[in-house]
Amino acid sequence: MSKLAIIVLGSPNDSEGNLSTIAIERCQQALTEYARNPGAKILPTGGWGEHFNTTAKPHGHYIRQYLTAHGVPETDILECAESANTIQDAQLAKPIIERHGITDLIVVTSDFHVPRAEFLFRREFPNLRLTFSGAKTNLPEAELARRRQHEARALARLKHDNRVNN
Repeated sequence: MSKLAIIVLGSPNDSEGNLSTIAIERCQQALTEYARNPGAKILPTGGWGEHFNTTAKPHGHYIRQYLTAHGVPETDILECAESANTIQDAQLAKPIIERHGITDLIVVTSDFHVPRAEFLFRREFPNLRLTFSGAKTNLPEAELARRRQHEARALARLKHDNRVNN
């Protein structure tokens, strides 16, 4: 019997815990996937980091608040993977996924981030059925282009490091 979880990758919040536009877009995409998949659990990610969360609570706490405010029961939200980056999202989610017997995973992130997230999650979870769901990012085109370039460079580094280390 398959068990599905929707993992929501973290994105910045401000010093008051208010989610950024990108974080809200990801949460909205997770809510869409949750509505399409009755019985699914949701796993929020995100701990702390200078570039995305400097509050006393992990970023995943604010994702949880957003999701429950939009109708997701607390019982459908798993513990948070308190990660600081995408590599840790996959690594720290692994014991949670295994503990809950998850067999299918929908990874929710921003559309521009899907290729790198897919590389990392396929590497970390070779035996799970994985689907990737990209939230449409509403940023000015120049900012979106900058983020796409950053992602392409980061993915190229990961692929290079993977070849060197294997």
